[in-house]
Amino acid sequence: MATYDQRGIGMLRVLIVLVVLVALVAGYFWAAMKWSYATGDRAGWVQKFSRKGWVCKTWEGEMAMVSMPGTMSEKFRFTVPDDTVAAKINAIVGKRVALVYEQHKWIPSSCFGETEYFVTDVREAE
Repeated sequence: MATYDQRGIGMLRVLIVLVVLVALVAGYFWAAMKWSYATGDRAGWVQKFSRKGWVCKTWEGEMAMVSMPGTMSEKFRFTVPDDTVAAKINAIVGKRVALVYEQHKWIPSSCFGETEYFVTDVREAE
C-alpha cells in the first residue's frame, strides 16, 4: 500500500510541475506580445506588402525611407497583425505614408510575424 501512495504523490508532483511550466510559457508569450519595448512613427513609401507564411499567415511589408533626396534609402521591414490596418496599407500603396508601430523584443515564434516591428496604424503623409 505504501508504494502505491508514493507513486500517486510522484505523479501529482510531475503534473504540478508540468502545469507550472505551461503557465510560465503562456505568461511569457502574453508578456512578449502585450508590452512593447518601443513605439513610434516612420514615414516613407511602402515598396512591398504581402501575406506570407505556410501555416501562420501574417502581413509582411517593407518601406523605403529617404532622409534627403539623392541619398540611399533605408529599408524598414514590418509586420501588420490586424487585417483592417493591412487593408488601409493596401489602399495607399505607392503614396508617402506614416506608419505607427510598436517594437516587441524577443517574440518567441515567427508565427506572430517575421519582424519585431508591429504596425498598429497608418496614415497618408503630406
